[in-house]
Amino acid sequence: MAENLNLSNLSVIPTAPEGFKSGFVGIIGRPNVGKSTLMNQLIGQKIAITSPVSQTTRNRLQGILTTEQAQIIFVDTPGIHKPHHTLGKIIVKNAKMAINSVDVILFVVDSSVKSGGGDRYIIDLLKTINQPVILGLNKQDQQSEDYQQIDESYTNLIESYHWPIIKFSALTGNGLETLQNTLIEKLDPGPYYYPPDLITDQPERFIMGELIREQILRLTRQEVPHSVAITIEKIEETPKITRVFAAINVERSSQKGILIGQKGSMLKAIGTAAREQIQKLIAGEVYLKLFVKVESQWRQSNLRLAEFGYRVEE
Repeated sequence: MAENLNLSNLSVIPTAPEGFKSGFVGIIGRPNVGKSTLMNQLIGQKIAITSPVSQTTRNRLQGILTTEQAQIIFVDTPGIHKPHHTLGKIIVKNAKMAINSVDVILFVVDSSVKSGGGDRYIIDLLKTINQPVILGLNKQDQQSEDYQQIDESYTNLIESYHWPIIKFSALTGNGLETLQNTLIEKLDPGPYYYPPDLITDQPERFIMGELIREQILRLTRQEVPHSVAITIEKIEETPKITRVFAAINVERSSQKGILIGQKGSMLKAIGTAAREQIQKLIAGEVYLKLFVKVESQWRQSNLRLAEFGYRVEE
């Protein structure tokens, strides 16, 4: 089922040639600065969901880029923000832990707007670390005519740190070759951590659930923003079709009504869009069955959070 993404670790890990580099790169930044879009673009395939809604990413997701010179394991972290519930606290704590567990930090900012308090907060977190940091000015394609003032608002923030600054657009790919080369320069010589054809360490079930959640974020927007958790209940595979049965867990009955829609129209739209994405994931025919459950205040329950896959990483 995973021939397209090579998600299952069936390949042999080769011996790295002389001068080969490898390491883990943590992509950090405020919510909605384009971290997931960036990782998808660097990897060359979609493994992280994207949405206009902020705080889309919840779990640390690893994407793997292997070239002839290096293997970069990108750790896409949730946006660092002020949490308002137990889920938010877990998300932010895991993002902060990622800062200390990688070899290089890629600090991504939204260069279509001036720097703000959220950026300064992240810089304070980076003051005490020993790893090299690269400042990535994303959304170059969205900059206005006064972009120089915007760029200066970021360069002034890091003036005393002497971090390299790379401008790019995760959406168009402009500037990403320079970014990739700079990241490789910062890595130490090392082995292959994963087979060269593997692009993520996450299981298919997780990515399927994320693709469903992405369509909910896109189609419902502010009506049902972040109170949704997806559980893949069952997967049945045959040579011709893969049947996926998934539950959409919400906190209130009113949210369930929104997700189902009039005569099931919203649930059908979510299912159709998600099925198309899952078919790309597994490169095969998919039957997707969705149903909605009400799990009251699941974002405040440590038990429910653990059941849905959200827990503080060690």
